[in-house]
Formats: sequence, structure tokens, C-alpha cells
Amino acid sequence: MIRRALETSLRKAARDCPVVTLTGPRQSGKTTLVRAVFGKHDYVSLEDPDEQAFAREDPRGFLERSSGKVVLDEVQRVPELFSYIQTLVDAEDVPGRFVLSGSQNFLLLNRISQSLAGRAAVLHLLPLSLSELEGRPSIDLDALGRRVPPKTRSSKRKLMKTLFTGFYPRIHDKRLDPQEWLRNYYQTYVERDVREIQNVGDLETFGRFVRLAAGRSGQLLNLSSLGADCGITHTTARRWLSILEASFLIAILRPHHQSFRKRLVKSPKLHFLDTGLMCYLLRIRSPEDLEVHASRGAVFESFVISELMKASLHAGREPALSFWRDSTGHEVDVVVESGGEPGVPVEVKSGRTVASDAYRGLDFWRGLARDPKAPAVLVHGGMESYRRNDVVTLSWAAL
Repeated sequence: MIRRALETSLRKAARDCPVVTLTGPRQSGKTTLVRAVFGKHDYVSLEDPDEQAFAREDPRGFLERSSGKVVLDEVQRVPELFSYIQTLVDAEDVPGRFVLSGSQNFLLLNRISQSLAGRAAVLHLLPLSLSELEGRPSIDLDALGRRVPPKTRSSKRKLMKTLFTGFYPRIHDKRLDPQEWLRNYYQTYVERDVREIQNVGDLETFGRFVRLAAGRSGQLLNLSSLGADCGITHTTARRWLSILEASFLIAILRPHHQSFRKRLVKSPKLHFLDTGLMCYLLRIRSPEDLEVHASRGAVFESFVISELMKASLHAGREPALSFWRDSTGHEVDVVVESGGEPGVPVEVKSGRTVASDAYRGLDFWRGLARDPKAPAVLVHGGMESYRRNDVVTLSWAAL
């Protein structure tokens, strides 16, 4: 089993709260993690039809069957259980008594906010991070842009193959063909999960919508344009996008709040959270195809966003990521907020070499902030990390 960075936060949450919930996309490794961390808990999967029936028909008896602590997997399939869990933990507040996992974030969090507010710790597990794959500590976001990370053993991974393969654990654990596995994953998601999340009648149109959304990853989000290209209304496009976000397939990056007395764009940006799935949706068939594909830069940018999100979420923290762009076109790809103002600007370039003008956006940002030596980062597609122009120039392999 690949060691997951979230394990530390998961154990701490179970010491502090009677209910621990773990959400994340399907096949991100939630079941493997909770069974490894809570091996002494009873384990019940609500994917089992018999267990589902028992939980629905006699929820109190179902929960009281386990005299000690219990892991309830895919708990969103019987949402009625949350109210009964509330009653039990109110009567007996035992830390770590219930560990709940599920792959439908919005359902789980909606029920938790109603029934288990103040009683439940909520954690999120995304697919593997690059650091987890390589068995090293996650990047320290608090030190981002302040120092060049120490040089570790040289990674033997190739960038295009890494992006093309993606980060779902099963692909790496079983050494599966990524395109074949991702095709099955996507078909299962559309045909099963989407039907359960919302009543999407036309799955063919929804599938086209997902592919069109993948083509807009890294771009400003225009729901009217996206809906028109797909043949659906603006309202339907917004609803369907919320399905993708709730399923942890995409992240919506909001504009940064710091204006520096500039007019800012107000539209968010869309990013897919797994580059392998994004490549599949864009019909990129090999790492060599990705190397020359028009979306190579967008795939790389989504990779960087995803790694930064994993570094936060797998440390048990809420990601504080945004982007900055003014009305004249000056832009910073990502702003990482870690308590300080105005945040650490991050520029993303997929090339292996870095031209001097790549730092222009960061210099402009720091000029507006009136701090020309403020922490700043440029992530690039090469293998070396160094300081240049007072900017930490970070290899993708160091994320």
C-alpha cells in the first residue's frame, strides 16, 4: 500500500471527534485508507444490497449491531442513517466511534451540515499526489516561494508520461493501461454515479458536456458559451458543472480578491483534477501525442493546481487557491494564500527551459504589491529547481 499523507490528519480527527467523514472521488483510495488506519473497527460496506436493506428497514438496529466502533463505507447510499448517528453520539460521545466514507461530496456534506454539525470532522482524499507516488514528504505550502526545496533523489519519471497516466491509485498499483482503465472509470461514472447524483436524462449530451469542459480547463469559465456549444441552457450547464465539482472531477478556481486598484475579471477558472482523465476526455492517445498537443499547457497547469490542492487537503487543510487577472490581461496563474497578504503568486510554464519573459507576470504582481522581493514561484517542466530573478523556479518533479 502506498502511504497516504492524509493518514496523520485522519488519525488525529478520530482522536478528537465522535464522527470522522472521508470523501473524495471514486477510486481515490478511501476504502483502502480507512481499513488500514481503522483496522480494529468493524467494517460495513453499504454497496452490499443486503446491508443497504438492513440499514433502511431498521437503521437503529443496524447501527447498534456494532457494539464498538465502526467504519461505514459508501454511507451516502443510506442518508437516513445520519440522523440516527446524531442521536447515538449525542448520547455517548466516544471519539472515533463512526468513520464514514463516501464518494458523493455534496450529499454527504449536506446531511452532515444538517445532522452532525459540530460532531463530525470532514476530510477529503484525492487521487495520489506526486510526492505520495515517490514516497517523500508533501511540498510545504507555508515555505512556498521563500526557499528552494532541498534536492532529493533524482526522479526517473518523465513529465508527459506522468501527466498522461494520471494519479488514480489502481492504475499504479496494478500497472494497468491508463486509457483502458480511465475509459471504464468514466463510463461507470456517467452511467451510474451521475444518475444517482441528479436526474440527468440525456447521458449522451452530458458526456459531450464533460468533454467540452475538459477542453476549457485552465480557461475563464463562460457558462453561456459552454452551454451553447453543447446545446443546453446556461442553467443546465451550471447544474451539470456542479455535478462534476461535487464528484471531485473538477475544481473551480475563483478570482483573487486583491485588486491593487485594478479592474479585475470576475469569472472563475475551470480545472480538471486528474490529468490522466483529462487526457482521455481530450482523446490524447499517448504521451507523445500530449507533447505536441494544443492543450499541453492546460494539462500541465491543471496538474500544478491539483498538486497544490492535494498538498492542502491531504494535510487536513482547506485549499486557499485563486488566480489573479486584470482587465488589461495581466495575470498570475495561481495565488496561494497561507495566512499572509496578499498571497504567494505562482506562474506555470510547461516548457523545460524558462525564458526571461516568463517572470513578467510575477514581476508585475510584486510591483503592484510594492514588494519586488516578495515570495513568488514559477513551476516549469524541467528537472532543476533554483532561484532566478528572486523567484523560486520550481521543477514539476519537486511538487
